[in-house]
Order: sequence, then C-alpha cells, then structure tokens
Amino acid sequence: MNEIKANLILDAKGLACPMPIVKTKKAMTTLEAGQVLEVLATDKGSTADIKAWAGSTGHQYLGTLEDGDVLKHYLRKSSGEEATERKHPNVATNEELITKLQNNDNIVVVDVREAAEYAFDHIPNSLSIPMGELESRLNELNKEDEIYVVCRTGSRSDFAAQKLAENGFTNVINVLPGMSQWTGETKNINN
Repeated sequence: MNEIKANLILDAKGLACPMPIVKTKKAMTTLEAGQVLEVLATDKGSTADIKAWAGSTGHQYLGTLEDGDVLKHYLRKSSGEEATERKHPNVATNEELITKLQNNDNIVVVDVREAAEYAFDHIPNSLSIPMGELESRLNELNKEDEIYVVCRTGSRSDFAAQKLAENGFTNVINVLPGMSQWTGETKNINN
C-alpha cells in the first residue's frame, strides 16, 4: 500500500474525547489551505468525532486507515471561507435536563458516547446511539419528539444535534456540559 503524504502528523495516541479534537483544531491552524493533516489516535470513537468535526468546520475528512491499534485520520484544510465552525443553536444545561426528567416531561434523551462509556455511567432510560452509528439509526427516533442529546463534554452531542437537524428533526437540544459534570441520577452496568 502506498503511504499517504501528510504535511503535518499529530500524535493523539492514548487521548480520550475531546482531546483528539482539541489537538486537531490547534494543529489545523498551523496548516495552509489545501494541506493535509494526519492524526494518529487510539480512541475508537475518534473516527466518528473527527469526521463530524471536519463536517461542521468545512475541512475535508479524507478517510481513516488502521495500523494495528492506531487509527490514522486524514484531513485536508479548507480555505478560510469554507472553514467556519458551526454550533447547534439549541442548547440546555445539565440542570435544565435534570428538571425535565424530574417533571417526567415527554422527552427523549439520546446518549452519543461509545457503548463502553454508556455502560459504566448513563442517564436512566436514555437511548444509547454512539456517534458513529447515528446516521444508520435515525429510523429509531421520531422527528417530532423533543430530543436531548448528551455526550461526555457537549462536543460530540453538538455534532450529533447538527446531524439530526440536517435530517429533519425539528426539536433537538444539545446538553452542556454533558456527562463529565452530570449530577442527576445515573445507572451503570452494576445496577
């Protein structure tokens, strides 16, 4: 197989979400338009995260190659006009979601973290749809439902909320800051 030439190689091995994205954002600022960044990562969720981040910023996600346990993600920097990061406009705080849950409001909570993250700590009755599976599982959700999207820090859930809105979901809310600071009720693999 031919080696892919990258203008810059970023080592994000051993880092968990959101750090591969944080480092990718910073590395992208050092590149010129059209140059290619190779991101080395071991976090299995990084493929969906980096692909979604590229889509939301206008940068081009070229693809991912696996080299043993290392994922090699390739991104092409877009010109400045293309690269303005979007954010999902509808957000709620953890506390607002806790209130909705306590009031038994008719809402759906979608957790887009990886299955292992969900297993060890999640909001009761939330639906686990990892970011990388979201597009193929849209049919599990009702476009009219009030959907609260949660992840660890609000980054993946932002991408997921954008993806849902792009697919015709009209009442989607990104929960900030997400499970990293969640103080409400949780369930886990042990209970």
